[in-house]
Amino acid sequence: MADAAAPRKVTRRNFLGWWMGIILGALTVAGAAPIVVYLWPAPPKGQKKGPVNVTLDKPINQMNDGDAIKFDAPSTPNTAFIMADGGGDNAQGELAFGGFVVKNGSKVDVFAINCSHLGCSVALNAAAKTFDCPCHGSRFHLDGSVLQGPAPVPLSHLTWKEGSDPATIQIDGIVLGF
Repeated sequence: MADAAAPRKVTRRNFLGWWMGIILGALTVAGAAPIVVYLWPAPPKGQKKGPVNVTLDKPINQMNDGDAIKFDAPSTPNTAFIMADGGGDNAQGELAFGGFVVKNGSKVDVFAINCSHLGCSVALNAAAKTFDCPCHGSRFHLDGSVLQGPAPVPLSHLTWKEGSDPATIQIDGIVLGF
């Protein structure tokens, strides 16, 4: 009975086993932590999705058929628009920092400024009534469809609705937080 109450001696083998287990466990945690942070990153501070108010140079109800108005995302705070659809270099959910409001007949479309080829900013060619990409020569009709490649797909749409007055629209976007 006296042996059962005596403290157990730690053998060299047990000590080395525990010591190696602690070292290997710490190395595993240290190696896995960056992978876990990469797979599940923390949400960026200050980012907030929601409608972004944009004031146009000309009210929508005063636009003529075939008119296009360029607008930029607000820079204070840094804001971007979320593409509703797309293809090529423009995927749904990607960001755009500008766009065009276009009136075709009774329909009003809002397009992201990004070319679907490699994402360059397209410009309005008012004389030809097209959107032209200065980087690689792609051209788009005012309805966003491809007129001339290398762009593989049409321009991306932006989800929008009318604002409080005819010169304001609300576009789905994100405040970037920096």
